[in-house]
Amino acid sequence: MKATLKVVNQMQADGVIGNYAIGGAIGATFYLEPTATFDIDIFVSLKNVPGSPLVSLEPIYSYLKARGHKPEHEYIVIEGWQVQFLPPADALDEEALAEAVETNVDEIKTRVMRAEHLTAIALKIGRPKDKIRIAQFIESGILDENKLDQILARHGLLAKWQQFKHKYTEDNE
Repeated sequence: MKATLKVVNQMQADGVIGNYAIGGAIGATFYLEPTATFDIDIFVSLKNVPGSPLVSLEPIYSYLKARGHKPEHEYIVIEGWQVQFLPPADALDEEALAEAVETNVDEIKTRVMRAEHLTAIALKIGRPKDKIRIAQFIESGILDENKLDQILARHGLLAKWQQFKHKYTEDNE
C-alpha cells in the first residue's frame, strides 16, 4: 500500500486531487482487525467541470493512465492495488473528508476517516458487510459515543442507529 499512497500523495501535490481520505474497509483497518478486501476507497475533493455543477474523474484517470496505471472496471490499479476514487456523495461524506485524521503507513503520510464517520457511513449504506463493520466498531470500544451521536444527529441517522442497536446489540436502550 505504501507505493500506492506515494502515487496518491503525488497526485495531490500535482493538484490533480484536493484533500483526500481513505474510507471503506481499508479505512476501518486503521482501527479494527483487518478484513479481506481488494480495493482502497479514497474519497477526494474534486474541482467542478468549468461552467457546470458536475465533477469529473477524468483528470484522475488521465493522470494515472499517463503514468502506466490501468483502469479496471470502476477501479484504477495503482501499484497492485485497486483504487476507487469517490467524490463525496453528501454532507456526511464531505464532513468525513474534512475531519479525517493524518496518519502514517510505512512512513508515508496519509489521511483516514475517523472511526465515528466510518461507522456513520456504514450505517447510512447498510449492506450486510457494513452492519458487521458497525458491530466491530461497537465491540472495539474505540468509538467516541458523544461524537458519534452528534454526527448521526447532524445527518439524520439517529432513528436508523436506534433500530440498528435494538436489532443487533445487547444495548437495547
